[in-house]
Amino acid sequence: MSSSVTPTLYVKAGCPWCTQARQVLDDAKITYQEVEVRSDAAAFARMRELSGQSSAPVMDWNGEILADFGAEELIPFLSERGITASSA
Repeated sequence: MSSSVTPTLYVKAGCPWCTQARQVLDDAKITYQEVEVRSDAAAFARMRELSGQSSAPVMDWNGEILADFGAEELIPFLSERGITASSA
């Protein structure tokens, strides 16, 4: 990743959209911190605070929040930041 920003990806185990988000980020060679929220009440609370909801995935990109998304929302979000990505 060209930027010094390390995004945080909040996920839930077993969530297919979370798996899809990981795949898009991995394929684009983006380094990110993954936080599993089902097993961590504080992380779940933080995700809700950031996004205003309890659905995952949620990405915190240096304060810019993308919430409850799939590849069809993630790819344009990344493109706006100069990152070429595609769905798996």
